[in-house]
Formats: sequence, C-alpha cells, structure tokens
Amino acid sequence: MALAAVALSACDSEPKFKVEGEVAGADGKTLYLEASALEGIVPMDSVELKGNGTFAFKGNRPESPEFYRLRIEDKVINFSVDSTETLRFKAGYEDFATNYTVEGSPNSEKIKELSLMQLRLQSKADALAQAMQGRAIGVDIYQDSLLSMIQRYKDDVKVRYIFSAPNTAAAYFALFQKLNNYLIFDPLNSRDDIKCFAAVATSLNNFYPHADRSKNLYNIVIKGMKNTRAPQQTTAVPQIEVQETGVIDIELRDMKGNVRKLSELKGKVVVLDFTIYQTAVSASRNYLLRELYDKYAARGLEIYQVSLDADEHYWKTTADNLPWICVRDASGVYSTLVTTYNIQNIPTLYLVNRNNELNERVDDLGKLETEIKALL
Repeated sequence: MALAAVALSACDSEPKFKVEGEVAGADGKTLYLEASALEGIVPMDSVELKGNGTFAFKGNRPESPEFYRLRIEDKVINFSVDSTETLRFKAGYEDFATNYTVEGSPNSEKIKELSLMQLRLQSKADALAQAMQGRAIGVDIYQDSLLSMIQRYKDDVKVRYIFSAPNTAAAYFALFQKLNNYLIFDPLNSRDDIKCFAAVATSLNNFYPHADRSKNLYNIVIKGMKNTRAPQQTTAVPQIEVQETGVIDIELRDMKGNVRKLSELKGKVVVLDFTIYQTAVSASRNYLLRELYDKYAARGLEIYQVSLDADEHYWKTTADNLPWICVRDASGVYSTLVTTYNIQNIPTLYLVNRNNELNERVDDLGKLETEIKALL
C-alpha cells in the first residue's frame, strides 16, 4: 500500500495542462477529451455534463506542442497545448464547434480561425457540387470555380498563418486541413506547397528536433522534394514512339502490372486524361467521366487515364473501382509525356479518334459529350 501511494503521488506530481470551461444546454451529454496523435484519435478522458455544463480535464504536459480536441457527439473543437497552460472554453451545445471562446492559448485561437475558415470553404464547395449535380453549372465551371476558391484560400493561409509564424502549432495545423477529404496543401505533388511544409518543418526541427511530429514532417518534405525534383538529364532522352497515324504512343502499367498501350485502342474513341487523383477536383472529374463512360462505352468509347500522382498507393486505392484503363507514370509531373503532349495544367484531357489519331485537346468539359458523340 505504501509503494502504491508513492507511485500515485509521483504520477500526480507530473506537470499537467488543464482544460476547463462550460458548455451551456448540454445537460446529460458526454464531453470527451481526445488527443489528435500522428497515429489517429486517442481517447483521454470524458465527463457527463450536468446543470450548467462545467467541466475540467487534466493531461500530462507534452514534450513538444501537441493537438487535442473536445468532442460532443460529432461536434469537435480542435486546440493545441504547448506546455502546462490552462485553457478555458465557453460554448453552447447547439453550435459547439463553431461558436465558442477559448482563453489561455493564442495558438488555439488561431486554430479556431482556421477551422472556421475551412468550414466556410467546405460550405462553398458543397454548394458548387450541388449546383453541378443539379445541372445548374457544368463540370468545367465547377472545377474552375473550385480551383480558384482553393487557391485564394491557400494564398491567404500562407501569408497569415504559415510564413508569418512557421514555428507555431497553428502553422502546423494549417498544413493538414482538408477539403472534400483531400489535403488542401499537397506535400507530394506541388512544389509551392512543399515550401510551406518545409518552412514549418525547419522551424519545428530547430525548437523540437527529437519530437515525433518534427521527424514526420521532415520525412514528408524530403519525400515531396524527391517526387517533384526535376530529373537530371545526363543521357539523351529516349525517343518516344510516334505511330504512323500521328498519336504519341503511351506504354504504362496498370494496377495489376499489365502493360497497356494507347496505340492498342485503335478502333475506339479514346478519352486520354492526364490527372492527379490526390486533388480536390479529382472526384468530380471522374464523376463526369463515369457518366460518359456508362453512356457511350457500348458504342466504342474508352478512357485511358494517366495518373501523375507521386503516391502510388493512393493511386491504386482511388482508381481501384474505376471501369476504364488506369495507368500511372512514376515520373509524375516530370514525365516526358508532360512535355511531348504539351501539358500546361493538370488535369488535361485529349480526344483520340478511331484511327488512333490525336483529335483535339478539350479544355471546356461542358463540350466534351458533344465532341465524343461527333467522333463516335
């Protein structure tokens, strides 16, 4: 008993952080404290709220800034803890995740700002998707609008939250925000976004070189830089076979390891699509292609989709259920095909006629069905 008492006393003497406050209108509801760890969400503590909804949690001081969340049902408040601070929250049950105050943590105030900004962005993206699905706007307008929205968001966040204070938990939090379940900042395919990750990784490594998050972020940056580094041309670029019909042939492996050649599709009308699955517009683009494929495949339409994703596993997972030909170029955005097909932006789509001739590049997806019907 004496030993147990000593052990308990030692645990209680460890430095703690505190999370306290009140949630109005939540009588009988359970409030959870959870850690947002690298491996996922980890439960820490919970309390059934009574009366005025007061609560108080304690946790061991983290060795470096860490992320946590308060949750009632599916309503979440994200926050960070640097050391042994006391954070005070005040919220209501109905708008728990969006209308709360936090004191004692400037980083958590910034995280609140970022969370609300992301929610507004998601709401606008959802409205755009509904307009597209309801045929109020075309897929091309949807994609252009969504990409513009994302770019404005990224430009704002870069200036105000990442480059202005890369050594903060708020900057780290900003890197991993999502839209449509895709990362807004792409650390594997975008050289500009990798600079954001590198700025935060460098700062974290200076202050917390042994922290798991520092090491993880550093590894992400190294992988991204490797993926997007322009290859050094020490030897002559191999000649790409050009068929007599004029199409630049493509010879890549599909998910099963089978070599699929574009030239072997002679006799079909082919949608040749260069894309990156790990982007926010990928799902809507494939939604349109799936409609067209289901409608015209029996009449001779085929889709030959070239992934330029840096992450092979992500490509395989995402493309697994697609009914058309899905191949991947491991060189990514530095593939020789990008140059030979004069690809300025990704995604880019071409049409190939039944004679295996490159017919045209289709920039306006609203006209894609009309162009396909004309070739069929």
